[in-house]
Amino acid sequence: MKKVLIPTKLDAVAKDFLNAHGGYSVEQCPGVDLLELAASHPDTYAMIVRSEKVSEEVIEAFPKLKLIIRAGAGYNTIDIQAARKRGIDVMNTPGANSNAVAEEVVALMLADARHLIPADASCRQGLWEKAKFMGREITGKTVGVVGLGHIGRLTIKRLSGFDMRVVGFDPMISTDRAEELGVELMSLEELFSVSDYITLHIPENAATKGIVNKDLFSKMKEGATLINCARYGVVNHDDLRAIKAEKNIRFLNDVYPKDEAGDKPEADIADIMLPHLGASSAEANANAAKMAARIIIDFDEKGITSFIVNRDIPEGLDETYGDLAYTLTSMARGLLGKGKRVKLLETSVYGDLSAFAEWLVVPMVTAINPDFDRSLDHRAALSVLEENGIEYCNRNVDKQKGYGNSITVDLTVENGAGELKSISIRGTVAENQVMIARINDFEKLYFDPKGHTLVLSFADRPGVLGIIAAAVAEAGINIDDVRNPHNEKGDCSIAVLKLNKAASPELVQQLAEKVDAHVAACVQVN
Repeated sequence: MKKVLIPTKLDAVAKDFLNAHGGYSVEQCPGVDLLELAASHPDTYAMIVRSEKVSEEVIEAFPKLKLIIRAGAGYNTIDIQAARKRGIDVMNTPGANSNAVAEEVVALMLADARHLIPADASCRQGLWEKAKFMGREITGKTVGVVGLGHIGRLTIKRLSGFDMRVVGFDPMISTDRAEELGVELMSLEELFSVSDYITLHIPENAATKGIVNKDLFSKMKEGATLINCARYGVVNHDDLRAIKAEKNIRFLNDVYPKDEAGDKPEADIADIMLPHLGASSAEANANAAKMAARIIIDFDEKGITSFIVNRDIPEGLDETYGDLAYTLTSMARGLLGKGKRVKLLETSVYGDLSAFAEWLVVPMVTAINPDFDRSLDHRAALSVLEENGIEYCNRNVDKQKGYGNSITVDLTVENGAGELKSISIRGTVAENQVMIARINDFEKLYFDPKGHTLVLSFADRPGVLGIIAAAVAEAGINIDDVRNPHNEKGDCSIAVLKLNKAASPELVQQLAEKVDAHVAACVQVN
């Protein structure tokens, strides 16, 4: 019997499900210190937690522990690196709480629009202030959904009965998939300018921290409402504080720097504040509990690892090839334009790497969608592509081509007005260094893509490279390396310049016009 420890107030369905399945001995001990439990349950095989802090000390105290399941999506309370060092897999249950959060958004919109909270307090005091609490209807209004993942999509579905115009921002989703959802895609700036209600459903990371700032607040409609049930850090609260009264912005909030008692920094600007109730429904708790139990069984019986969040590189694969897959896709995305929506990802994996083709799609998806967790497995990566309407194909390769251990990435994006635009890049690893070998028809490039790379292709003629170099020098930028081959026909050239700093969009545009470039971009790969 494998012992499963549940040191939290989780729905009993997890314990019942595991016990009914057989093969597991389940102990549920909510509120007991984890180190105390380690002393009394040293044979624990798996642990299901919610918000309990699973530190390195706790992990070391359970000598037989092999699995930690977070009944929920976030796992920042678990030391996943310490778990990996001990060979412990950490998994989560993404999506189990999604409907609860979506319904909370609708509840907040209605509660605020009809002043339900202050009206309740007034009525309990014996007052009758109907005129004071004159509300507004949300039917027929425009709702802007920032982030069209699972929660964003469920929110749209839950609001469908209110006949609202739905606009959305998500750089990952294809136009076709957005149309299926009934969402009109637009830029973040446009969304903030046309929406009566704006609901945030994006993660907090380097790219999104403070993304909702004074520039976006200044574009909001008079009296519009911002709802944040996502992550605290995506909103710049000081910027909101400075403009809120001027534009009469309503702010409905459920997220904080820490989930704990005490004064809240946004109490002065939040019109409704909730104590992070997004996932706090009986159904969400039961869903997460059952999913956690199912994950343990599927892991043991079927080897399903889709929800592991601290996955190692597969045995036998040099991690540099994961960097290669990421870099090729990132370079392709940059050359096509990062704002373009990806339609198709095609890959060719050569040599011994072909055995790892499934795993290599994971870093590729990370390059397309920075919000995707690279520690997840290929099933999760393929699911993200499918959910966003992006086709994926790993082609059979000709083993006689002699490309060795290399990868080709072909990326196709929507170029506006129904047009598509594609690029093909092949790369390899030489002396433990990622190298780009080919871009479209330009072979034998062999350049290091890390850092700032200026790429221009143009009709071959004398003097073009000199024009490019002069313009770059005039901008105060050093050229560290240059590649300038012709294509096989000899009618086109490509200039690949490694720069010591980024070329501005204005400089790239200027160069494109000067040399009549077919492709012109400055790409940064970390």
